[in-house]
Amino acid sequence: MRYVAALDVGTTTIRCHILNEAGENVAINSEKVELLYPKPGYVEIDPDWLWDSIVRVIQQCIKESGLEPSKIEALGISTQRSSVITWNTDSGKHYHNFITWKDLRADSMVNSWNSSLTMRGLRLGSKLLYAVSRNKRYQAGSVLRLMNTQMTLRLLWALENVDGLRESADAGKAVFGGVDCWLLYKLTGQHITDVSSASATGLYDPFTLKWAGWSQNLFNLPSSMFPRVVDTAGNFGRLPASLFGAEIPIACLMADQSASLLASGCFKPGDLKLTMGTGSFINVNTGDEPHASVSGLYPLVAWRLGTELVYVTEGSSNDTGTIIEWAKFSGIIQDESDTYTLATFVKDSDGVCFVPAFSGLQSPINDQNAAAGFIGIKPTTQKAHLVRAMMEGLVFRVVMIYNCLQRETFFSYHKIRVDGGVSQNDFTMQLLSDMTGLEVERSTSSEMSVLGVAFLAGLHQGIWKSKDDILKLRRVEKTFYPNMERKASYAKSFENWKKAVERVKDWY
Repeated sequence: MRYVAALDVGTTTIRCHILNEAGENVAINSEKVELLYPKPGYVEIDPDWLWDSIVRVIQQCIKESGLEPSKIEALGISTQRSSVITWNTDSGKHYHNFITWKDLRADSMVNSWNSSLTMRGLRLGSKLLYAVSRNKRYQAGSVLRLMNTQMTLRLLWALENVDGLRESADAGKAVFGGVDCWLLYKLTGQHITDVSSASATGLYDPFTLKWAGWSQNLFNLPSSMFPRVVDTAGNFGRLPASLFGAEIPIACLMADQSASLLASGCFKPGDLKLTMGTGSFINVNTGDEPHASVSGLYPLVAWRLGTELVYVTEGSSNDTGTIIEWAKFSGIIQDESDTYTLATFVKDSDGVCFVPAFSGLQSPINDQNAAAGFIGIKPTTQKAHLVRAMMEGLVFRVVMIYNCLQRETFFSYHKIRVDGGVSQNDFTMQLLSDMTGLEVERSTSSEMSVLGVAFLAGLHQGIWKSKDDILKLRRVEKTFYPNMERKASYAKSFENWKKAVERVKDWY
């Protein structure tokens, strides 16, 4: 029997799995991520704590497997995207905590830059170039807007506000990276990132497959700070034997949503998957061409494996699991399972609408100043109505993104593959199927990112020979089928919810 390990460093959880060649888990270990909130809008992770936790999770997983570390043939690494850190290449010390993708400290900079004459000129110039050339890169540039979830302005904020960082960067001593890049540096001393993680930073041009020179020039970002971009699978070095008992090869490095797409078996153009974890991310494989969106869908690289280059278009809602965590924190529910029990306890939401927007509203609305909230509470409203409205709101946000995908792409969608913690709720999955008219296929595993890098690492190592072998390992736990009568009964609720969205826009 052959074995492969997979590490997933998410926003909520650090996980390590060890799988055998049958795709079965031999051992699993995990720890919750400690998010720090030093100021309103700030969301950080202490890199020293993160490093210690990652080492501990891998060590404990190996121990629980009962295997000699040398029996593990490869490790695949998946991480959250666009959380940014900077460090000194001489000392290896970081200049600040991770500024996560959920952090809003640069929001005023985002708004200022988006409304600036510079960005307006850039969009206008791109629009004119697109009219002449019909080049999709310029079409994307014609609606280009900076976003809080991208690294760009959080990195610029750090350069302007962290003591000594700008001077070190200008001297070629400071570099930046995401969780993937930093972790690989800690393990091997290399400053590299893979193309899937690079494409999510906002600083990488998916059309040219290079760091965007215009962005470096516009924001005065020294090119020496940028990591080298490599393929998603390859020889990334080895885990140090001093920490893990053997020099286990690192065989792939991958962004979490790309890993989830791969594990879901979305290998063909038009294949669709949805992850409902900390946020909701709906991705469609667009083949070997990036999609130029006019409504905020983002063209990303899913993976690059030698000559194989796969793009994905993504629409996201940043608040899904965070809504469930808030409901627990506020006492509305005691446990995640209460969301199903209470939502199905009442026949409707009693006219209550909930908009999930702790971090604003992303595509296709693109309003970072929107607020989360309940609208339509009445004297008859019970806790169960609030919970049902909350779960409906999570689904309605996904439906809004899916409708945008339908308008902008030319694929015929028949099913959507789902994963993530919130996908375990049967009420939300059935409502998603009804509202989209798609079959909703839920995997036996809700942790597809970790499976994705396990499969890719094993594929690179020769444990599995082809993607067909990976498809055979995929297991579907349940399929939900659309009920068109139920969709019709929800038509008014969906329209009311969209009116509620209009009420909370531009709130702050």
